[in-house]
Amino acid sequence: MANVTAKQLSEVIGVSVEKLLAQLNTAGVDVSSENDPISDEDKLKLLESLRSSHGKETEAGPKKITLRRKSKSELRVSGSSGRNTTTKTINVEVRKKRTYVRRADVEAEEARVQEEAQAQAEEESRLLQEQAEAEARREQEEAEAAAAAELAAQEEAARAEAEQKAIAKSMQEAEVARAAIEKKRAEEEAAAAAEQAQRAALEQAAAASAAAAQDKPGKHGKHEDRSTRYGRKELHVKESAHQPNRKQKFKKGQRQVQEITRQHEFVKPTAPVVRNVEIPDAITVAELGQRMAIKAGDVIKVLMQMGTMATINEVLDRDTATLVVEEMGHNVVTAASEDDFEKELQASAEQAGEERVSRPPVVTIMGHVDHGKTSLLDYIRESRVTSGEAGGITQHIGAYHVETDKGIITFLDTPGHAAFSAMRARGAQATDIVVLVVAADDGVMPQTKEAIQHARAAEVPLVVAVNKIDREEADPDRVKNELAALEVIPEEWGGENIFVNVSAITGEGVGDLLDSILLQSEILELGAVDKGNAKGIVVEASLDKGRGPVATVLVQSGLLQQGQMLLAGTQFGRVRAMYDEDAKTIKSAGPSMPAVVLGLSGVPNAGDEVFVVENERKAREFAEIRESRIRETKLADQQKAKLQGMFDAMAEGEVAEINILVKADVQGSSEAIRESLEKLSTDEVRTKLVATGVGGINESDINLAAASEAVVIGFNVRADASAKRVAGDYGIDIRYYSVIYDIIDDIKSMMSGMLSPESQENIIGLAEVKEVFRSPKFGDVAGSIVVEGVVRKGQPIRVLRDNVVIYEGELESLRRFKDNVEEVRMGTECGIAVKNYTDVKPGDQIEVFERVEVARSID
Repeated sequence: MANVTAKQLSEVIGVSVEKLLAQLNTAGVDVSSENDPISDEDKLKLLESLRSSHGKETEAGPKKITLRRKSKSELRVSGSSGRNTTTKTINVEVRKKRTYVRRADVEAEEARVQEEAQAQAEEESRLLQEQAEAEARREQEEAEAAAAAELAAQEEAARAEAEQKAIAKSMQEAEVARAAIEKKRAEEEAAAAAEQAQRAALEQAAAASAAAAQDKPGKHGKHEDRSTRYGRKELHVKESAHQPNRKQKFKKGQRQVQEITRQHEFVKPTAPVVRNVEIPDAITVAELGQRMAIKAGDVIKVLMQMGTMATINEVLDRDTATLVVEEMGHNVVTAASEDDFEKELQASAEQAGEERVSRPPVVTIMGHVDHGKTSLLDYIRESRVTSGEAGGITQHIGAYHVETDKGIITFLDTPGHAAFSAMRARGAQATDIVVLVVAADDGVMPQTKEAIQHARAAEVPLVVAVNKIDREEADPDRVKNELAALEVIPEEWGGENIFVNVSAITGEGVGDLLDSILLQSEILELGAVDKGNAKGIVVEASLDKGRGPVATVLVQSGLLQQGQMLLAGTQFGRVRAMYDEDAKTIKSAGPSMPAVVLGLSGVPNAGDEVFVVENERKAREFAEIRESRIRETKLADQQKAKLQGMFDAMAEGEVAEINILVKADVQGSSEAIRESLEKLSTDEVRTKLVATGVGGINESDINLAAASEAVVIGFNVRADASAKRVAGDYGIDIRYYSVIYDIIDDIKSMMSGMLSPESQENIIGLAEVKEVFRSPKFGDVAGSIVVEGVVRKGQPIRVLRDNVVIYEGELESLRRFKDNVEEVRMGTECGIAVKNYTDVKPGDQIEVFERVEVARSID
């Protein structure tokens, strides 16, 4: 923290400067005045001194401090009771609590825990060592006991053998007598066993007959241990509880159920259930609660504990949802990202093992507006495209497949106006070679520099065509010098860029330019697979009233055929028809071939990648996934920007807005108009685009414009009959344009009219005070002579003394002799009374001026 002065510290802690200086001196800090600096060490000394003076030790003190803050506010709620409107006041009290713990206590606690853990580890090690020693002693004792047992067994065996011999001798002597006795006893036992067996057989027969009578099967069951075919225990008839010994009689099919044990009783889980929760890029609170199998209210509670106020329909981003899931003890599983689907699309478009063949180069012609890009391409194509463009400038990306004497080349013609920056960027991304057209009489311009930046960002080679060399004021060397300053060095100067002097009118140098393009393509060794599923990029897209969505697709690899299922961004459809740049029907298009495709479900965005997929189900699935991702991301961004936008609006105050609805013929033009109009916004006037789209102006567009009070702009499109009728009813202004310059100029004029006028001051006269007279009615009256301009009554004035303004006010009275006059011209004497000012002295100058409001304009 930076040093502060004693005065600043006294203001912070709320004591007087004198008292603070006395306390600092008592603490041993050398401070003499309120402007002396105080460092952090001095503050610590002051704190220790104050603690010791209040009878508190510096080391002692509370281990933790709890701060409680309470704020009260009132909330007014209006309600209606019958015809009367009432206002209720609700008192709201907010309590906050925060606890701080000393760092030293925390460190001491951590050290104590660490020491206890170390002592516990040593104790466990000692116990393990003692256990190992006891185990070794036990094994040794067992071995000794086994040896002793074996010796005792041997002695016992010897003793038993001796005893056995003695017994055998005595048994031999009594064997004869015993044999006789045994024979007699065996005869008696055989007779008794036969009698007992006969009696047991009779008892068994009687018991079997009784059991058969008791277990005889009935009509509906066999016995109680039987199971059903589904594996469940069969329910059996039980005896009556009131008459257990009386035979029960039931109706046909009626059975009485026995009591069985509760085998299917629900048991509450003893451990918490941990679930794997899949989280997408954006998810609502309700859906997140469903995936965790909990109530949405519990999710909202956790969010409130984390400091986020949310409702059940609030959209959470992935990071916030992950924190909530982990806080509630579940596992987070990353959802299948859009990259996985894109990888699957890329894999389906790759033709593994297919042979690559050479393909024509894709050449983009870029440069500043009116430098002759389209005219140069016209000469190469031997067509007249420029004459068909509105205003003589290119406003779309044109894709052309040209067969020249030098070979086949695909050209992309991009606009040069500043509003078409996004179009040039798309052209550079889809190209192999960039031809930079620079007019020899105009040199390097802003869009020329931007085109160089796009080419470098796309890492494609640059060929410079110096155009208009047939003019007298052409200076190709100047162009080389200006481009060399931008690090575009010609080959003859030791650089890597090819420079060709051409003329789009006479055709001079065009052959050399084509040779340079083909030479550059040979060096690049361009190749692609010309079989299998096609892959490409949308160069331009539009909505045709008769044909529906139309997309100009540049095929980059594979073979695009009529009838295939196409996926372009979030749009899909089967290719119904294909045309080339001359509107001729074609059946297929190979690599580096532009084709106009019909059959998509909607107008794709220019720059979207195009893939051929297997079937409509797959295409619809990919399109829905992309659309849902875009919608969720947009909704999450809106939720994030909602609060910030509210704060920005509060900070900016009242800002005028012009609502605009734009409909254009192609997607690229709509995008360029939108970006150009958004750049016109200032701090006082803002352009707000209610909607932008492609196609004609219909009735729904007029209804939207009426609801939002917007101006409708049609760029190369017209309104239909119903739209014109509704626009007339609502008084909606529909403006048609064919050149983007006119749109920007008209919107600037509208915005300038909404700007508050600027106030300017014009000095109209100057009078010099010669003498000051006292008037009983007006007070001091300055006798003056007008030295410049004219002095008018009622105008604001300034009093100057030594060329310094000392008063600014209003001219109260103007007299010529004794007559009141409205104005006095230069060289005339007059009396001037200044309103509410009496300090006029001879020699002062009175400057008279007027305030004029001047209209401002948007630059």
